[in-house]
Amino acid sequence: MSEFYGKQHVALQQIFDTVKLANAVKSSIVVNELADEHIGFIQSRDLFFLTTIDHRGYPTCSYKGGSVGFVKALDRKTLVFPSYDGNGMFLSMGNMTANPKIGMLFIDFETPHRVRVHGEAKVDVNSPLLSEFPGSELIVTINITEAFVNCPRYIHKYQRVATSKYVPQKDCAAPLAQWKRIDSLQESLPERDKHIAESLGGTLTTEEYVELIVQGKA
Repeated sequence: MSEFYGKQHVALQQIFDTVKLANAVKSSIVVNELADEHIGFIQSRDLFFLTTIDHRGYPTCSYKGGSVGFVKALDRKTLVFPSYDGNGMFLSMGNMTANPKIGMLFIDFETPHRVRVHGEAKVDVNSPLLSEFPGSELIVTINITEAFVNCPRYIHKYQRVATSKYVPQKDCAAPLAQWKRIDSLQESLPERDKHIAESLGGTLTTEEYVELIVQGKA
């Protein structure tokens, strides 16, 4: 495992007299492969937060959601997850092709509980695992560097209400994306999506689409 703390971390630890504590915590919880409890928790989640670094050095934090188990452990050193249809920007996916170092945060807002993972990612548009994830466009494979449970004290408790209707399901077509009705985007849509506005009742202005979001209808 690479050195977990840098000079910038130690400097703050010295100010607050937590150098010994920080080292003890690291030794206690940080591991370089997944334990059974990590795997069980990760595979029970239907969402996680992904951090990547872009070509300018800016971090990008992205929410990723799917069905329970859409992140799978192939073994104690390897996780995989699918990327579904998005807005065509490919920010996180593109970042990982240039800089593979990523962070993943898995949270249970009801218990509460959380696990953090650091690793190096590989993006594969021709992965043999695509067939195992209905609706996936590509598969991300993560070679795990570090994993650890984080203190849940400041996680606010929320109750899960429902799965997004847009999450791809086997043998069930997901609803069409409302944002692909926005009038200013019509000429830029790929051919496979140009029918969507008409199918959903016509185009929308950006303001009308934002109103759908506010109303929870997007």
